Amino acid sequence: MKILGISGLFHDSAAAILKNGEILAAAQEERFTRIKHDSNFPVNAIKYCLEEANIKIDELDAIAYYEKPNLRFERFLDAYIHYAPQGFIPFLKHMPIWINDKVNFKRMFMKNLKSIQGFDASKVKILYPEHHLSHAASTYYPSTFDEAAILTIDGVGEWASASICYGDKNKIKIIKEMRFPHSLGFLYSAFTQFLGFKINNGEYKVMGLAPYGKLNSDQVNNFVKIAKENLVDIAEDGSIWLNQEFFQYATASGGMIKPEKWEKIFGVSVREQDTKLEQLHCDLALAVQLITEEAVLKMAAEAKKLTGSENICLSGGVALNCVANGKLLKTNMFKNIYIQPASGDAGCSLGAALAAHYIYFDQPRKATKGMDAMKGAYLGPQYGEKEIKELIQAENLEFQQFQTDQELCDYVANCIKEGNVIGWFQGRMEFGPRSLGNRSILGDATNLEMQKRINLKIKFREGFRPFAPSVLEEECQEYFNLDVKSPYMLVVTDIQKSHMKELPANYESMHWRDKLDVERSDIQSITHVNFSARIQTVTTATNKRYHMLIESFKSLTGYGLLVNTSFNVRGEPIVNTPADAYRCFMKTNMDFLVLDNYVFSKKGDAMDKSMASNSLVTEKK
Repeated sequence: MKILGISGLFHDSAAAILKNGEILAAAQEERFTRIKHDSNFPVNAIKYCLEEANIKIDELDAIAYYEKPNLRFERFLDAYIHYAPQGFIPFLKHMPIWINDKVNFKRMFMKNLKSIQGFDASKVKILYPEHHLSHAASTYYPSTFDEAAILTIDGVGEWASASICYGDKNKIKIIKEMRFPHSLGFLYSAFTQFLGFKINNGEYKVMGLAPYGKLNSDQVNNFVKIAKENLVDIAEDGSIWLNQEFFQYATASGGMIKPEKWEKIFGVSVREQDTKLEQLHCDLALAVQLITEEAVLKMAAEAKKLTGSENICLSGGVALNCVANGKLLKTNMFKNIYIQPASGDAGCSLGAALAAHYIYFDQPRKATKGMDAMKGAYLGPQYGEKEIKELIQAENLEFQQFQTDQELCDYVANCIKEGNVIGWFQGRMEFGPRSLGNRSILGDATNLEMQKRINLKIKFREGFRPFAPSVLEEECQEYFNLDVKSPYMLVVTDIQKSHMKELPANYESMHWRDKLDVERSDIQSITHVNFSARIQTVTTATNKRYHMLIESFKSLTGYGLLVNTSFNVRGEPIVNTPADAYRCFMKTNMDFLVLDNYVFSKKGDAMDKSMASNSLVTEKK
């Protein structure tokens, strides 16, 4: 049974491929085109998946697209009729496009596939699972559970904006849905716009800004009160109602909110992008984060009540809210929680394929034990010595090549210890928004200046943004209040008190920017201002070389963790190829680039020959 899954045409296009239920490959289109959140038909991602799996389109049993285009069109049309005459100009502009897409969708689909390779169109079966079923399938089927509650929350699919499902063996039953125009994902995106960040891109910035808000302060409490009185009502089952008098996403293009109405109720002007952030912006971010957590926890409680399961699987864009995930974990509402690492729409390509395999084709399912079926999310392309040597020749690069993993890791660990920042490029690219040790920028978590340095001189992004730690799984509880595995960097928790520093008496009243300068812990560069961190636990089972690197760093410093952030700069996707990595390396202040077992430096003689052994080759091409 061979199935190709596809998502896209709105944002975050991607493809995934299965053979007999095994996930062979998955990747986002943006990594190939270098267009962040690329929404185009994922030609390059499909081509990669077919080549990696060594499968031709003619050999596929089915191609699964992640939603039903007809239902999405129905929602567009219904919204304009319902809210007429609002949005009449956008209606005139977009309706011909939507009609054309609806009528010609399959023709467009086939045309793009034929641009990849020839095939007999009459034999290709195309399936259209619903959007939230694709989300649900993407998280339940790869999990280790024989049965589970499934909670999916995002902006909107065709009609649903959240769903509670129940997975049992190879079936998924949709129990309850929240429907457009009411959407927790849209509420969070609305605050994202109000705070001056880009929709569908800056939501994680709002989550990172929220800890600078003053919890239980009059201003935060007032912002929550204003939002609940004017914008949103949260029911006991977690479903929400949004007052459409304050929103325009249902009828207009280019924005979520009616700015003048928001400014009037909050007494705050819409922040212009890249302008100065003030305390009130931090407090607004905290307010929407608290509202989101309340809704998520109530939805999870409803899922528990309706299914009775001890297990829950999460997906959808809101499942990438690591803080809410951490709060859910701490409730002990469920014995086991699983979160799809590609929880956004890109992951729906995988979910669509899995839904086709298990539901449409009724294939038997036996959950894997111990490890999930995602293979560490290392499902993207891998590049080897051929591509690296081509880069060396094209750029006339000096390099060192190590013959053993241990010597490589010992050398790089020493570079990190000495305060250097490393571009670390290994193996197969990660699927999903997180770099998990194969396309990562690495640094010393104990270095007091590392967070500022990477933000401002390497990532070229806002200085308030926190960084995540990669920690040896066996060492996790030494540093963090977390007693479960977190391989996909999707849970936020507190650092252990033993690693905290005493704060100044006036810490809570400090300006938010001044808090960044306060020494909070002995692992400062991954400790957020509220003593939290977003954890990735690393094992030899999924990433042997990365685990070895962190072990080498521990042997030098006593600390079994590193700063890990995605290998990209602001506004660009995570790097895919060695050439992408080299370009990123050269336009930033990274010190060393590691491509597989090749090491490149900007420091010339800093490639310490005393580190060399008989198995080390130093060359200039």
